[in-house]
Amino acid sequence: MDNTLLVRAVRYATERKQAEKALQESQKQLMQSEKMACIGQLAAGVAHEINNPVGFVMSNMGTLVGYVAAFKEVIAEYEKLAAAVSNEDGDAHSPILTRIEEIRTRQELPYIMEDVDKLLAESADGAERIRDIIQNLRSFARTDEGQLKEVDINQGIEATLKIVWNELKYKCNVHKKLGDIPRVQCYPGRLNQVFMNVLVNAAQAIEERGDITIETEALDSSVVIRIADTGRGIRPEHLSRIFDPFFTTKGIGKGTGLGLSISHGIIESHNGTIHVQSQLGKGTTFTIRLPIKAANDE
Repeated sequence: MDNTLLVRAVRYATERKQAEKALQESQKQLMQSEKMACIGQLAAGVAHEINNPVGFVMSNMGTLVGYVAAFKEVIAEYEKLAAAVSNEDGDAHSPILTRIEEIRTRQELPYIMEDVDKLLAESADGAERIRDIIQNLRSFARTDEGQLKEVDINQGIEATLKIVWNELKYKCNVHKKLGDIPRVQCYPGRLNQVFMNVLVNAAQAIEERGDITIETEALDSSVVIRIADTGRGIRPEHLSRIFDPFFTTKGIGKGTGLGLSISHGIIESHNGTIHVQSQLGKGTTFTIRLPIKAANDE
């Protein structure tokens, strides 16, 4: 009898451990799937942001090709003049000088000389913007999550804002009140995912052009992040369910109902808290509080 109970207990413990492991793996996969779905949703926006600077880089390069052709034409005539003068060909150089002046006038050479530097500067700026967009995308979707890192939360917010900017810029004005805060021990890529989820939700809650305000401050041994919007707000009966898995008030195909649930789990895994306050017709504020030091920090 005792042996039978012992066997059952061992079997139960083993099955429970296996089930917990399977659940953890499922949660990890779910988090990654949600993250990839969000990135996919914003891919068009990122492509748009990249396409703009690439567009004027290519346009400027095309213009520069024409400018170079003009320079070549002038240089060719100068070479003829040099040859004529060196051969002491009397007045043979006079028609060439006239031709050079005609080319300078027709090609607007003084303007070209002035504009070429501007074009090159714009091209360099465009290339710099492309690099920044890519760096911010890499910063957002960090895969080096094997260990805790001390990071600047403000930088994570800035990187995430650039990634979601195409989602925000047509809906709202973004106001940043980023305080002087200490670095936080965290998994930065996961926190960036939280910021993205909250920011995109805020933008989607704004029906006409509104405002999103982001604040950070140091409070005791924590860093506090507040993201407030002037959107339609959340119904009181929905507030208690806002972090429940698969709960969504969006239409079919517009949301999985997992973003805020996953965000809640990420913040809890950092021993932090995330709370929401909302007033229907006025807006919503998410408040995230993160400990500066991880709980397992020695």
